[in-house]
Amino acid sequence: MKREKVLVAMSGGVDSSVAAWLLRERGYDCIGATMKLFHGDNGSCCSLADVEDARAVAFKLKMPYFVFNFTQTFETEVLSRFVSQYACGATPNPCIDCNRYVKFDRFLHRARELQQDFIATGHYARIERSGGRYLLKKATDASKDQSYVLYAMTQEQLASTLFPLGELAKIQTREIAQREGFVNAKKRDSQDICFAPDGDYAAAIEALSGSCYPQGNFVDRDGRVLGVHKGLIRYTVGQRKGLGISAAQPLYVLEKRSADNTIVLGRREELLCSEFDAADFNWIRYEVPPPVLRVKACIRYRGSEQWATVTCKDTVHIAFDEPQAAVSKGQAVVLYDGEYVVGGGTIL
Repeated sequence: MKREKVLVAMSGGVDSSVAAWLLRERGYDCIGATMKLFHGDNGSCCSLADVEDARAVAFKLKMPYFVFNFTQTFETEVLSRFVSQYACGATPNPCIDCNRYVKFDRFLHRARELQQDFIATGHYARIERSGGRYLLKKATDASKDQSYVLYAMTQEQLASTLFPLGELAKIQTREIAQREGFVNAKKRDSQDICFAPDGDYAAAIEALSGSCYPQGNFVDRDGRVLGVHKGLIRYTVGQRKGLGISAAQPLYVLEKRSADNTIVLGRREELLCSEFDAADFNWIRYEVPPPVLRVKACIRYRGSEQWATVTCKDTVHIAFDEPQAAVSKGQAVVLYDGEYVVGGGTIL
């Protein structure tokens, strides 16, 4: 009987290494591959050390191994989008774009060229087929669930993808890596965005764009000047600390206005939002959604889900049962029905 072929995305981390091991144990014919996303060695994602770790695990598993150069795709579809949106006052999530345009598009295309049946990654999520559709489910380990950043997957991508870690707890993944003697068994998980490994988004944006972002005014809702900010890219909606403003009560970033380079500050209660629109929606649960949905909505990665009524017209309108703080333009809103991802889009 012919064994099904899988192109396994191997980052050099413990998760993707164990995903490859699990697939081999289940009888798949596997090829390992690392996606090179940067020119040179940036010391973070897909660094030379990561490549060597991935190569060592592939060698141990007797798997062919390749490095694919996707730097141009990453620059165009992830870095450029992030810089332009952030500079316009939005708060995009580049991990979602990386999944959408690189890992489950470009990488899948390469798998097709290599005549592979599936691709696989070390994401913590599950895929299930039901009623003729492929559904995306949360991981069994809720603390590691990554379904939020996978909401943009299409039916074709879901049908062609394996998530071997979906049923495992992180501690089980570590145990397998240690038992099998993987070189990266004790390697720390990556916590930051790969192109800003120290968490300094502003410095990364300036380096990528070659631009400096000028100072401007902090203002209140009525337009009164409260102080001077150090550049739009250095602040996020909901931020309280580091503003350098003396006031009788704590002030928070309510809005970033790129048109006049101002940042609106206000009280915490002014951060609350009851409803908003979202666009560029990808529906997983439905081919065509019903006009009104009762679901839970999540507005940030690792955020809490809140009950909402969703109305589907030209745009998708989300109305929370209880107002939520810091709904940020450019972030993703992902809708859930229990364990299942209903769909997701970008907050307007």
